Amino acid sequence: MIRSMRFLPLSLCCLLTVSGACQTIPGTSADSLRLLNRPAAIQFRRGLEWQSVRLDTLFGSPQNINILRLRPGKWRLAFGSAGDSLRTTSRLGREKQATAALNGTFFSFKGGSVDHIKIDGYVLDTTRYTPGKKLEEHRQAAIVLTKRGKAAIVFGGADNPRWASERPEPNVMVTGPLLLKGNKRAPLQPNAFNDNRHPRTCFCLTNDRHVLLITADGRHKNAAGFSLPELTTVLRWLGCRDAINLDGGGSTTLWLSGQPDNGVVNYPSDSKQWIHTGERPVSNVLLVHPR
Repeated sequence: MIRSMRFLPLSLCCLLTVSGACQTIPGTSADSLRLLNRPAAIQFRRGLEWQSVRLDTLFGSPQNINILRLRPGKWRLAFGSAGDSLRTTSRLGREKQATAALNGTFFSFKGGSVDHIKIDGYVLDTTRYTPGKKLEEHRQAAIVLTKRGKAAIVFGGADNPRWASERPEPNVMVTGPLLLKGNKRAPLQPNAFNDNRHPRTCFCLTNDRHVLLITADGRHKNAAGFSLPELTTVLRWLGCRDAINLDGGGSTTLWLSGQPDNGVVNYPSDSKQWIHTGERPVSNVLLVHPR
């Protein structure tokens, strides 16, 4: 069923800096209007809405974005893991009998996460770090879930390598960088990972108490992908209060049960073709289940 609704942005012509001050960004108003005029959401399931957005230009380049919006009262989140092996997001979604699955945090091609992940109280992997050095940006924050799948984004910082293992929640997935916290943009270090355009996967909690699972395709003439500052701007337009980056690049995958092309609704980049079947095996995923 097609619903005549759109996800409302916080602002059309300005965004918050780290200090919270509003400033006009050249081109931001036109780009936000392009995003506002995207197709209406499909009610994929009751309380679960899906948008597939193709834009000829956003920040001066073509983009392809998928947005899954869920109402926590109807749906719960969980983490799924391939253990010491790697499996595609679609396979993990089917094996865990989920309604939807999103690729998770960073991992080794030999298998296993390189960042702390705990599922139902059991620690599968711990953060790999160099003693005496601060934690990297993607190891400073996490998605945490209660037993009932209620989600929060937490920030542990760069100085305590054990902060994630000290979290009391039964489900913890370290990832990052952190993008938004309390409607404020998190500071991002200037580096190629943050500043170059890539396929991106992210997770956000909105001001109206919904959850968004988002993919942005890239590395193709049909979709450039985003830098993390660009992605953060888009998330603010979508009404996100707290948001965090997940593993992207060739890992970026959104799977929806029952959809064509094995359920993969975005265009994973590893195949270097504009097809749905180029999934990269991953270590872990975020899962959506009915309550």
